[in-house]
Amino acid sequence: MPAQCSPLPGLDLPADPPGLVVINDQCWLETREGERIVAVRGVPIAAYVLGDGASETMAMVNLVATKAATQMEVAQAFGCSTRQVRRHQRQREVGGQASNRRRGRRPGAVGIVRIKAPAIRAIRKLKDAGASNREVGRRFGVCEKAIRKLLRRMEWRPAPKSIQPALPGLDLGEPIPSKGNAGPPAAPPENWEAETFPEPCPPSLDTDPADRSFDRLLASLGVLDDARPLFQAGARIPSAGVLLALPALAQSGLLSVARDVYGSIGPAFYGLRSTLLVLLFMALLRIKRPEGLKEHVPSEMGKLVGLDRSPEVKTLRRKLERLARLRRSEALGQGLARLRVQARGETLGYLYVDGHVRVYHGKHRLPKTHVTRMRIAAPATTDYWVNAQSGDPLFVVTAEANAALTQMLLPIIGKLKDLMGERHITIVFDRGGWSPKLFLKLKKDHIDFLTYRKGEAEAIPESAFKVHKACIDGHEVEYKLHESLLELEYRKLWLRQVTRLKEDGHQTQIVTTLWDPEPAEIAYRMFERWRQENFFKYMRDEYMLDALVNYGVEPDNSERSVPNPELRRLEKEILKARQDLVAVQDQYGKAALDNPERLRPTMRGFKIAHSRLGRKIHTARGRLEALLARKATLPERIAVGETTKEPIVKLTGEKKRLTDLVKMVAYQIESDLVAMITPHFARAEDEGRTLVQTILASAADLEVSPDELRVKVGPLSSPHRTRALAALCEVLNKAAVIFPGTRQRVTYAVAGEGH
Repeated sequence: MPAQCSPLPGLDLPADPPGLVVINDQCWLETREGERIVAVRGVPIAAYVLGDGASETMAMVNLVATKAATQMEVAQAFGCSTRQVRRHQRQREVGGQASNRRRGRRPGAVGIVRIKAPAIRAIRKLKDAGASNREVGRRFGVCEKAIRKLLRRMEWRPAPKSIQPALPGLDLGEPIPSKGNAGPPAAPPENWEAETFPEPCPPSLDTDPADRSFDRLLASLGVLDDARPLFQAGARIPSAGVLLALPALAQSGLLSVARDVYGSIGPAFYGLRSTLLVLLFMALLRIKRPEGLKEHVPSEMGKLVGLDRSPEVKTLRRKLERLARLRRSEALGQGLARLRVQARGETLGYLYVDGHVRVYHGKHRLPKTHVTRMRIAAPATTDYWVNAQSGDPLFVVTAEANAALTQMLLPIIGKLKDLMGERHITIVFDRGGWSPKLFLKLKKDHIDFLTYRKGEAEAIPESAFKVHKACIDGHEVEYKLHESLLELEYRKLWLRQVTRLKEDGHQTQIVTTLWDPEPAEIAYRMFERWRQENFFKYMRDEYMLDALVNYGVEPDNSERSVPNPELRRLEKEILKARQDLVAVQDQYGKAALDNPERLRPTMRGFKIAHSRLGRKIHTARGRLEALLARKATLPERIAVGETTKEPIVKLTGEKKRLTDLVKMVAYQIESDLVAMITPHFARAEDEGRTLVQTILASAADLEVSPDELRVKVGPLSSPHRTRALAALCEVLNKAAVIFPGTRQRVTYAVAGEGH
């Protein structure tokens, strides 16, 4: 072997082994015991049995495609003509790798040619380690039958004796658990001292962080699930301050839960971990759509995740499409919420439920609903969010056909019971959930609630109100309140009513099943709904929560019951007929009032004189009676499929739900960083999120060592903000966080201050 070719550690070849053919100073091939190995720079890129023409053709084409060898060198080494090599290249360009497989194969056959040659040894290694056929097939993107047939051809046995020299295989790193064999996600650490991110550390054959061509080749050959992050040192890297979000990301459990739910997205350079990191950093940096990546240099964005370049728009959309096809976003949301409850259950005493309407402006026909902020009815989708009393989101549920809050509360409470376990649940919602029958069900389920009273209420004399003062969650509050009992459902339900009197004389009635808290706390918890309203506004403005991620539709339930549109149209006709009848009767009555009795002293003469009006009245009455008779025959509700000949569709929700979950985690990360910075920043309540957003978007220096990634964020615009940043770095350093996919600890400091 030439001296320039340095094999991987552990590869011990004789100086001139028999069957070795040197292609050039980088490539060689060796034939031993009926098998052939092709290597580049000491790394095997193909291994196949002699006579497997498809695998040999692929090896030849890959050598030329990666510029590891010329056409003439490949032709000489493999004993063919350069013309034949060019023909193989053209076939691959036209039909992909499938066109290089051997012809004459029966349609639909699944066998060894589906498995990339470099992966054969990796499959043997996984089987020797005890992996199942299904798990091996999942890793390499083929079915279980293909693995079974391959093992039969390889004559593999559970405890085989090696009958051929071991191929210098690739270290596949720690296996990624799949959804089927993974246990429940681990709870986040109780404190910040524990090491986080026990993420699988994938292999990498690249040494230059700016050139990941080898790992891209391995991904294309199907032996790499996700590229390992490799960082390069640099100064003033744009937006590198976003790396300060890593400790809070560890506590959110996004990557670990996603790995348990999805497993992986197949062999790829941009795998599950890289895709989610890019989406999260995009949200934190206010890149609100995948198309926004066009405005950012891929190589600069890639430095933030340890890659030579970030995925471009079409690549990111393909990853989202692949995740959406798995239809597991709901399981991901439940896993994230469960971790949130385990970590912060003590802050979930009151849970706020409210609907958020996303207006649709496309060409498809969708159900309409009332949009409060626009004061119109428009095609839209309604999401119901559950937020903690701090305002942070817990989970979101999409309503079918814009179902009302009264219909969605029970399913939401069912999810809450699964999450909260034995904890007591108290929910807070607005008048949209007012329903005495629903209140009876909540009381039977031992669910407490707070809501506003709906409908007319008798005014209470101002003299009956008393001033109530209290200190709640560090806030001094003062209200004028009055307590009373409210009876509903014919004495079946008694509620506590707390009425607040404002300075302008307006009275606001709050009803609840809570009897122990003071009236001031009842009023305070009810009025804290503004946090959820502010959350919706912030998410719309900063994260573009209402933006469509895709424009696709999917079939909807055509048997869903809707109000009969024919009945609605008929009611309009009945109203018009009543108005016409009243108008004609008015004319007839006025004529009777003004009738000159000396000319027409009898009623018979009056009717003869006004026979035209009489006929109009009879006609109008007949038309009204016919419409009422027709209305009596129509059902009030019918299946939506009977209302139109067009297909009943709804917007595809998987991509939207997945991106919303990432944005939800981004908001939680901001909240965590604001909480850390609050003791060190006087105006944290008013400017905390603005400061955190500035820090995350700041440039930073990166210093790289084998076991550490040091992030030095540039000073901010004023000394007190820089001091707050330095204090935040000290808190984050206690997390001992490991960058996901590596074993490098991330530490933080302020540039130029000796940290």
